Amino acid sequence: MGILEVKGVNKNFGGLKALSDVNLSVKENTVHAIIGPNGAGKSTLLNCLVGKLIPDTGSVMFEGQSVLGRKPHEINQMGISRVFQTPEIFGDLSVIENVLIPCFAKRDGAFRLHAIESVMSEKEIVEQAEQILIDVKMIDKRNMHAASMSRGDKRRLEMAMCLVQQPKLLLLDEPTAGMARADTNNTIDLLKEIKDKRDITMAIIEHDMHVVFSLAERITVLAQGTPLVEDIPEKIKGHPKVQEAYLGQAH
Repeated sequence: MGILEVKGVNKNFGGLKALSDVNLSVKENTVHAIIGPNGAGKSTLLNCLVGKLIPDTGSVMFEGQSVLGRKPHEINQMGISRVFQTPEIFGDLSVIENVLIPCFAKRDGAFRLHAIESVMSEKEIVEQAEQILIDVKMIDKRNMHAASMSRGDKRRLEMAMCLVQQPKLLLLDEPTAGMARADTNNTIDLLKEIKDKRDITMAIIEHDMHVVFSLAERITVLAQGTPLVEDIPEKIKGHPKVQEAYLGQAH
């Protein structure tokens, strides 16, 4: 059993079948990539994983609990965080203020980290946020205005906002979209460091095969909403079904 289990998921939009009998098992402490041509159903599947969409049939289980029908903050409290294709940050705030926002869930007069039960003081929360910025190599930009940063730095900031919640599963929707190659490679290195240091499970949707094969330990290929093949990266590259899905014919 994986930390995330998707079984028999189907999703239609009117007469369009977006997902057809999708089964997916993401093992704990691995990086699992979900790839496929445009319109393959990747984003629809991701939205089902975070409860944004409810499948017509099938189940999505995280650590044995269903995510279906839960509100976004409940998904976060379960231990799932999401990095969006376009970085979602608060541009009018500083870097450290952005990282602190997910921390301050005030309950019963005490501050708590969003995904943690133990009560922490405000000072301890700020120290934890600063440690996250050290981990993502942004502590020197602690007081910088978030809107003025490069796309690569905005991506790092969004990851910091996720990491401060101490997720067990990090879902990344094209984390290198729109980046220059240097920023892409820096993001790959950062994700490797995060996984090694924090033992976080990651599921990634990505078009850039350089990113996929640099990070993924297992890959699921979708085409027209249907899983074609799931295997280790070495066996995906030359798989005839994958070539057919991307190139229109097998070679």
